[in-house]
Amino acid sequence: MESFSLILAIVVVTALAFDFTNGFHDTANAMATTISTGALKPKIAVTMSAALNLVGAFLSVEVANTISKGLVDETGIRPEVIFAALVGAILWNLLTWLVGLPSSSSHALMGGLIGATVASAGLGAVHGEVLVTKVLLPAVAAPIVAGLAAMLATRFSYGIGGKAEAEATRKGYRAGQIASAGLVSLAHGTNDAQKTMGIITLALIAGGAISPGSNPPTWVILSAGLAIALGTYIGGWRIIRTMGKGLTDLEPRQGFAAQTSAATAILASSHLGFSLSTTHVVSGSVMGAGLGRKGGVVRWSTATRMFVAWALTLPAAALVGAGAESVTDLGDWGTAVVAVFLVSASAAIWKLSRREVVDHTNVVAETEEPAGVVTTAIAAVIPPPAGTVAEDPAVAFPHQSTGPGRVADPASAAPATPPAATV
Repeated sequence: MESFSLILAIVVVTALAFDFTNGFHDTANAMATTISTGALKPKIAVTMSAALNLVGAFLSVEVANTISKGLVDETGIRPEVIFAALVGAILWNLLTWLVGLPSSSSHALMGGLIGATVASAGLGAVHGEVLVTKVLLPAVAAPIVAGLAAMLATRFSYGIGGKAEAEATRKGYRAGQIASAGLVSLAHGTNDAQKTMGIITLALIAGGAISPGSNPPTWVILSAGLAIALGTYIGGWRIIRTMGKGLTDLEPRQGFAAQTSAATAILASSHLGFSLSTTHVVSGSVMGAGLGRKGGVVRWSTATRMFVAWALTLPAAALVGAGAESVTDLGDWGTAVVAVFLVSASAAIWKLSRREVVDHTNVVAETEEPAGVVTTAIAAVIPPPAGTVAEDPAVAFPHQSTGPGRVADPASAAPATPPAATV
């Protein structure tokens, strides 16, 4: 085994901690729609996803090589730079998990790495062509392609199954959804676990433990796979709720279309070495599936918050990574200060999350968005139903009393006005 310095050991442990946060942050990518449609129970879903994430980690090293050999100049990187990059990535993952936003762990890692590298070695140490072709362009194209594929697949599935018996169709698509969710989990391990492999390999090269250009050692592949599998099993329930219920309402055939489209895109990108965000792909496919069903809607207020988080991920993680690198550059005591800050900030975020606990028992609870301006205005001008007196509070409960201005017979009461749709 490679010789280790203390700082290199710290970097490896921190990288595995990031991999763990990546696991529970991205569990929603594979299992949110499966859980929300009832195809699998929450605990069974995350257990299956964890096992397949571990298997997927052993299928390829192309993405790991993109991180360790392509994105930055590996010859000018110190282990402290990798540590600073991981600090930015972990804190961004935890913050977005706290608010339930499915942002990209991949872009958080690359943003932290770019910021720390620029702070240490300047802009010239970042390979701009690789950043554009294998990170930024796929980040824009992948959710669009996956969304269009999911929308077309959804419309096709409703078209060919329109006359089929409803319950039989639902059972069939639930079975297909479980299979496609497993494929997404496998693809997630193939793509996302490799990013931690790549960052650990880069740290080993920077620390002189292995030679430049080396592939990830076997122990790195195994540890990265185990860390992301454990994080997946813990379950990022807050983000699962947003992805499964907050973005759109899906039926089993929509979930099947969304997950199949996402898995295809992720596996293809892993084969080509694209460091793709599985969050972007799955979110795009979920929205496409929502729009593919007649009458289906996407909750654009939630989608907008998600898009803002996507846009902020790279620069925010880069700023934190650059700041952390500036402190670690002061010496061993600077590295210790950054480590204490990371642990303290992580503990504070976890404590804040305990104010409203989301777990497998309430992850599928319905969530209501606050009414927008248009909704409020419409509700204000809608007249009360015929046969009721708006000023009399007893109208809301006509069976409790009778008298002037009140409804004597519950059967004769007009149906209640349905709540206005959220805008």
